[in-house]
This record gives sequence, structure tokens and C-alpha cells, in this order.
Amino acid sequence: MPRDAITPGSLIIFFDGVCGFCNGTVRFVARRDREDRFRFAPLQGELARELLLGHDADPAALDSMYVLADYGLPTESLHDRADGVIVVLSELPGFWWISILLRLVPRSLRNWAYESFVARRYQWFGKLDQCPIPEPHERKKFVDIGAGEPPDSSASQISA
Repeated sequence: MPRDAITPGSLIIFFDGVCGFCNGTVRFVARRDREDRFRFAPLQGELARELLLGHDADPAALDSMYVLADYGLPTESLHDRADGVIVVLSELPGFWWISILLRLVPRSLRNWAYESFVARRYQWFGKLDQCPIPEPHERKKFVDIGAGEPPDSSASQISA
């Protein structure tokens, strides 16, 4: 999906494309995105590099996930680590809105917990050799997948 096809106001989640937990989380969010607001892009892609650098964030920092909220609007903002998780959960339908209560926990403590988990995520959930290609019905939500490569509907994975 080209960048200009991303709907203004979307939330773009930039994630480590080879992290087993991160890919599972993306699938979890995609299945619950009833309002079609989320888009997903690997940190290893060109879109992440371009948009994150525009917000003075480091796309090479694979130990963080980023959420670009209100993409393309004057209110566009970037959230990372635990703050990004809170933004994502608060946008999901159902009881996930309660995650906003995590904002009562000091940011330093939230980020310490986030960083402690991230340091062990490959050990617990594995590291993929390649970024998985999403299922056909989810592909419109993924941006910058296979950037610079011709589309191949028979492929099941792309290199990170």
C-alpha cells in the first residue's frame, strides 16, 4: 500500500518485524480493529525510517514499538514504549479502554516494565528469520511490506 493510500487519522503501529511476540500482537490488534483505524509497518521498512525520523525517533531501535496517532492531521503525535501500548489498547473495542488507567503509573515505572519485557521477548517468543506476510484479508492494513519488491501472491514471507 503506498503511503498516500493511508487514511488521515489512522494509527500506524511500527513494530519489530522479526519479533514473534510483536507479530502476534499485530495480528491480535488487526482482528479487533472494527473501525479500520490501524495500519502496521515494520521498523525495518522505509516508511518507518521516513516517518520516525520526522519525529526525531530512531527506527533502528528495535527494542521499542511506536504508534503514530492521527496520521496526516495537525494533531499527529508519536508515542513509544509503554505509552504506545496504552494508545493501542485504549483504541480497541471492549474493556481494553481500561488500559488508560495505566497512565496513573509513573512513566519511568511503565517504561521500566516495558523494557524488562522487551529484553526477554526473543527468548520467550522467538525471533523470526523473516517478516511474515499477512493473510490476504489483512493485507490492506499493512504498509511498507515488501517495499521495493514486486508483489508475489505466492510468497509467504519477505526478508526483513
